Amino acid sequence: MGSPGHQIRRAPSAGPTATARPPEQAVATDRWRYARHLDRLAAAGAAGVAGEAAVVAEVLRDRDPVMAQSAVVTHLDRRAVRLRPGAGFQDWARALHRVLDGHAFPARRLREWTLLKAVEAGADWSRAELAAASDWCQRTAAQSPAPDEALALLAASGRIRSVRNAAARRLDRRATS
Repeated sequence: MGSPGHQIRRAPSAGPTATARPPEQAVATDRWRYARHLDRLAAAGAAGVAGEAAVVAEVLRDRDPVMAQSAVVTHLDRRAVRLRPGAGFQDWARALHRVLDGHAFPARRLREWTLLKAVEAGADWSRAELAAASDWCQRTAAQSPAPDEALALLAASGRIRSVRNAAARRLDRRATS
């Protein structure tokens, strides 16, 4: 014991406090929220573009921004692949672009989907933008019904070897068909 007026300090407990959740419970809760976000986003697609944009904005207000943005990007990938290039895709992309402002990762993914749809449709697209696109975007373009011009660009200057090889193989197959 110490002298009068001297208090013994104890080290904080390493165990969970009354307010902290055990790690496995926290992970389960996060997984549940992520799955719930994906379910809500999938259902929102049927609510029209404005309704979908509202749900995306709500998901992005989740307390875990990384998880929220991941759920939104998964939703963008699922929706964009089902939308044909043209007015429907453009209306959808414009509505979501406004909601994604300030969220770098999902905003970039939407820009890259817009580029991919333009390439696929044979609309105006930027060679510089495709050359500077992410590995994901270039890989997706090399596997899509991209025109020969886009495949030639990727075969010559894709960011990674697998993109260059995939684009070159597709060009070779087209040439021998």
